[in-house]
Amino acid sequence: MPREEGGRHGPTVDLCQPCHSSVHRFLSNRELARRYPSVEALRDAEELQTYLRWIRRQRVERIVNRRGKK
Repeated sequence: MPREEGGRHGPTVDLCQPCHSSVHRFLSNRELARRYPSVEALRDAEELQTYLRWIRRQRVERIVNRRGKK
């Protein structure tokens, strides 16, 4: 649940930066809060299926969180 939609003190889910950015590229915080209240629901999101199919095929040995690097 996005913070701006009331999820400030609820449970969180760890996502790598590329996946987190992709979720927000395809879904607004309002959509996340209303239509995808769980990780399972998010995995089934029609808007993310192309990205999820692509990322599953990638040989990812290390994902760099570029936002954290300065």
